[in-house]
Formats: sequence, structure tokens, C-alpha cells
Amino acid sequence: MPEPSLSIVVPVYNEEHELPTILAATRGALAELGLEGEVLVVDNASTDGTRDVVAPFLAEGVRYLRNDTNRGKGYSIRRGMLEATGDLRLMCDADCAPSLASLPDMVAAAETADVVVGSRVAEGAQVARHQPLRRRFFGLGFLILTRVLMGRLTRDVYCGFKLWRADAAEAVFERVRLDDWVFDAEAIGLAKALGLRVRELGIAWINRPASRLSIGAVLVSAVPDLMRARRHVRDVAARTAAPGEGLVRHRVEAGS
Repeated sequence: MPEPSLSIVVPVYNEEHELPTILAATRGALAELGLEGEVLVVDNASTDGTRDVVAPFLAEGVRYLRNDTNRGKGYSIRRGMLEATGDLRLMCDADCAPSLASLPDMVAAAETADVVVGSRVAEGAQVARHQPLRRRFFGLGFLILTRVLMGRLTRDVYCGFKLWRADAAEAVFERVRLDDWVFDAEAIGLAKALGLRVRELGIAWINRPASRLSIGAVLVSAVPDLMRARRHVRDVAARTAAPGEGLVRHRVEAGS
């Protein structure tokens, strides 16, 4: 059986300084794995020199997609996942270079799972620098709220490092509606509603001190988004016969 191809989807907004590092790291990860693949940079209408920084990489397996207006991280991930061509499709934030060390384990896990969720709290996680205490406090509270509204998804549902098999990515992201960062909860909720096999795996991770995400500002829109996600996931679950065996099981049976 041939090795799978891998697409790495990197959503960016004003990341001209971070991009050279992540593009070199992602291309290096593909080479180390010995996989054919591509890197999709999805630019959420940046106002800095992001386009110019990407340009020299375009002849080296990098694709550049630009949103006409700022649509949110969820929209950018959805666009990248649906335009990707790889058998496996990795969501990877612009600061995810340290987590690429865990990619071989995630690719191996994808042999028996439809979605592999990178986790900063699962067994085996290697966190070199944690988030500030205040941020962790609010983050934990929001994770609890997510579980109350959406049920048990994964322990670290908002970690921006997830590996999807192509058929699972297409099945889920064709249905995702949220454009902002709560899309993670909607996507994993939809994966479970569709009966896909979701596995959480501890990864290497380093907190990015320069993160622009403001917990206070996010909460204003996040709670209504969670309510919308819950209604949507429940609707999909009610209309879908989900066997709970995942696409992996069906692929194995089809090939046997």
C-alpha cells in the first residue's frame, strides 16, 4: 500500500514574522516523514507583508489562499481543509512548529482513527512553556462550559493541532458553520455525531507569549456560538445514521 499524502493547513493573520519558521518547519516535517504533500497558507486578509513572505515558497509545495475579508479562523480552516488534496490533512497554527515533533505519532494513530486531536493535557503531552495562570483559569472555565453545552468531546478540544483523514475532513467541514474559534467544538461534535473515530493524543507544545487572543473579548461571541453549535450538532445527529464504527472500519472492510 502506498504511503499517504499529507496536506498541512496553516491559517494566518498578520504573521509575516512567524511564517518563514513555520513554512521551513512544515516542509521539513514532510521530508522527514517521507510523504508527498503540500502546505496551504490560508491568509485571513492580512494587512502586513504576509503575501510577500509566502511568495518565495510557492514553487516549493506551498499554496497560498487569501480571504477577501477577515472571516475568522474557523472559515480559514474550513476553506483549507476542503481545498486540500492530501489523504491526511493537518490543522497547524502559525506557531505550531514545536508540535511537528509529534506528527509521526499522529500519522501512525490515523491508521486506526478518523480524527487525531493533539492535546496539551493528555498522557504523553510535553509542554515546555505553559500559558499564564489567568489564561489557564479562564480557559478551564470555558472548557467546562463547552462540555456542559456540547457533551464530552475531547479534553483539549481547542488545541490547534489536529490530523484528519481526507474523507473525515470533507464529511465534517462541509457541515461546519461557525467562522470563529469555537468551530473546533462544532467540528469535533460533528465528527462524533457522524460516528467517526476520534482519538486524543498528547503532543509537544510551547505556549506562544505573543498570542493575540483576548479571552474576555472572545467570550462575548463564544457563548452564543456554542449554543448554535449544539443545535447544529444535535440536528445532524438526529438526521444521520451514525454506526459509531468510523470511516476507518469501513475502509478496512471495503479493502478486505
